Amino acid sequence: MKHKSFAWLILLAMVALPFAYAWYLYPYLPDTIPTHFGANGQPDQYGSRESIFIVPAILAVVSLIVYLLLTNIHRIDPKRYQQPTDNALYLQFALFVVLFMSLLSLVIIYSMSHPGTGFEKLILPLLGGFFAGMGMFMPGFQPNYFVGLRLPWTLDNENNWKATHRLAGKVWTVGGIVIALGGIITSGTFSVALFFGGLLTMILIPVVYSYQLFRKGNPE
Repeated sequence: MKHKSFAWLILLAMVALPFAYAWYLYPYLPDTIPTHFGANGQPDQYGSRESIFIVPAILAVVSLIVYLLLTNIHRIDPKRYQQPTDNALYLQFALFVVLFMSLLSLVIIYSMSHPGTGFEKLILPLLGGFFAGMGMFMPGFQPNYFVGLRLPWTLDNENNWKATHRLAGKVWTVGGIVIALGGIITSGTFSVALFFGGLLTMILIPVVYSYQLFRKGNPE
């Protein structure tokens, strides 16, 4: 019970941080600020300075929903009834996702209040770090309908699920690091292309591998 209460304190602190940052910036903002950024990282839509609070509000709601979902998988997912429950892993992953949402909110708020910063130089390293972190969690995921590579053949066979997620963990960790470094070193269209190319590769490799295992009868 104590660790759950502590987790909620961490959760609320992470959710509150972007609001505090937005509130700090608000008096210094011009009447009109960027509210959306194009693929080139440049602002393409604008709104009133009150818009600075919209992003943290949306991501706060998403964070709470994701946290509640991940920490209650053992109660709502039929697949989890058949597996040993490791609630600690899903609690850690839930907090990791909330941390990412809070950092994402901070990056967007910073970009909205500092036009011309180069949105992609901030967001791509953050996304790469998130993918790499997901890769570290993947080998520990048990079959479920909410988290992981939920393919027909992984959900149908536990050995396929485990083998696929062991490989996916390595691929996503390396791919995430490459995307993060690419976002730091490169810029413009090339960094965006590297992101989408890397993401597609990270998805296709474990999916194809998993399907091949299925075609061969799955590992024993």
